[in-house]
Amino acid sequence: MVKQMIADNNREELQKCFGSRMEFGTAGLRAAMGPGISQMNDLTIIQTSQGLCRYLEKNFSDIKKRGVVISFDARAHSSSGGSSKRFAQLAATAFISQGIPVYLFSNITPTPFVPYTVSHLNLCAGIMVTASHNPKQDNGYKVYWDNGAQIISPHDKGISQAIEENQEPWTKAWDDSIISNNPLLHDPYSTINNDYFEDLKKYCFHRNTNSSSTVKFVHTSVHGVGHDFVQSAFKAFDFVPPDAVAEQKAPDPDFPTVKYPNPEEGKGVLTLSFALAEKTQAKIVLANDPDADRLAVAEQQENGEWKVFSGNEMGALLGWWLFTNWKEKNQDRNQDGNALKDLYMLSSTVSSKILRAIALKEGFHFEETLTGFKWMGNRAKQLLEQGKTVLFAFEEAIGYMCCPFVLDKDGVSAAVICAELASFLATKNLSLAQQLKAIYIEYGYHITKASYFICHNQNIIKNLFENLRNYDGKNNYPKTCGKFEVSGVRDLTTGYDSSQPDKKAILPTSKSSQMITFTFTNGGVATMRTSGTEPKIKYYAELCVPPGNSDYEQLKKELDELVSAIEEYFFQPEKNKLQPKSE
Repeated sequence: MVKQMIADNNREELQKCFGSRMEFGTAGLRAAMGPGISQMNDLTIIQTSQGLCRYLEKNFSDIKKRGVVISFDARAHSSSGGSSKRFAQLAATAFISQGIPVYLFSNITPTPFVPYTVSHLNLCAGIMVTASHNPKQDNGYKVYWDNGAQIISPHDKGISQAIEENQEPWTKAWDDSIISNNPLLHDPYSTINNDYFEDLKKYCFHRNTNSSSTVKFVHTSVHGVGHDFVQSAFKAFDFVPPDAVAEQKAPDPDFPTVKYPNPEEGKGVLTLSFALAEKTQAKIVLANDPDADRLAVAEQQENGEWKVFSGNEMGALLGWWLFTNWKEKNQDRNQDGNALKDLYMLSSTVSSKILRAIALKEGFHFEETLTGFKWMGNRAKQLLEQGKTVLFAFEEAIGYMCCPFVLDKDGVSAAVICAELASFLATKNLSLAQQLKAIYIEYGYHITKASYFICHNQNIIKNLFENLRNYDGKNNYPKTCGKFEVSGVRDLTTGYDSSQPDKKAILPTSKSSQMITFTFTNGGVATMRTSGTEPKIKYYAELCVPPGNSDYEQLKKELDELVSAIEEYFFQPEKNKLQPKSE
């Protein structure tokens, strides 16, 4: 490929491939597979693994005793020869060449198996080679710390620096044959595949209902890794396994049946699932993304239409369900409300505030973190170490942590817990949609709407946010947005929060990413932020009202008007040449 570029004198492509190194951040690496230091290939994987290896040696004196775990998804790129499995083997080679034990899965696994293995086997770190639900040409390298959660700062900077310092491949770096039959290489596949599902069984609360349930499910793994593991999860809960979408069941790096392998994009990805459900008369569709750490859920309504639940709606349903089961299980322990005082739920700051409303009414704790499961995983670990119970964490991007033995989002456990919820509700003649409505009536409606604009120009993005910081003259944020009055502003790029006595934000701030939250007098909240992995400016809007105000259509209309005003006045898409999300 590179020879061809040189022959064609294609300077632009060469500059793109070799101009600047991929940045290693808290999400690790995420880039296209191909030649050059800006893409994922054998060399950049070797350099990354060497840097990570040196950084871990510096941080863990017992790394040669404890070791690391490495797994991979099914991605492969025929034109460059890169694949997740090949990258995982090269990473293992780097560690084994330095005398460090490696637990390398012999086959594809869901991403959550890596944090699970780190905690379960008390290892120093975990590596997952995956690009999750990104387009097919991409791959990624995700790192977990010894606490079982994704890395947060300052580790990203430390690893990044170590990569810079270890760019020359070590002597045996390319020779992945040194790992075969090496006493330092272990295959955790069968042990973990057994122990994970044994641990999962502890979160099954209605085994009798499950085994006699007549509710039918359809599952799709969208050409990813999820199929076998969701089948096993259903067996662990005594369910009849769900019907799998045959065309999407086997892992396929080309994702031939979908435009984007991302169930978050809604109905397009679920077309084949709906067709199978109509055939088998299943009422519920469960869809994992390709590395099975996320879950989309859809339910057929009375009128025959399919409702695809948003991440916020599933967060409300799963949070309510896990709390309901906890309450039932702990009523003796909780006579004086003491057990409740140690109970926590978490969500990210751009997700719905519905858990806050439930927590206020029921008496447990709710905490918000920055966006991304790395923050929730690390916070959950801190709370667990203080003897607290972390019941649930979620983010609006269809990520759920229902079982704290995995300190990250897990689409396998979420799928079967959702199935148990649906089967339980069916015994009461209730659908998921009806139960969701009941939650909103009891705790107050929380209606959300999120979308994004695409923008490849970093300067435009910077100016857009700077314009919001200097809206009515210098250092003045907007006081209105169309007809809506702004009552508060929190800027996590600068650390300003108008609602705090000292005007300083409580959540950590990051100058390298843009994020501003506006609160409105009508109960609306809207956050605008840049994406860490895609050329998007995202927004998340929510209208939160206290119980008693149940005119859903009116509330939805008001939220739509607020969103339109935010798009028009704050994004200014025409002026900034922003490309809207394609439906």
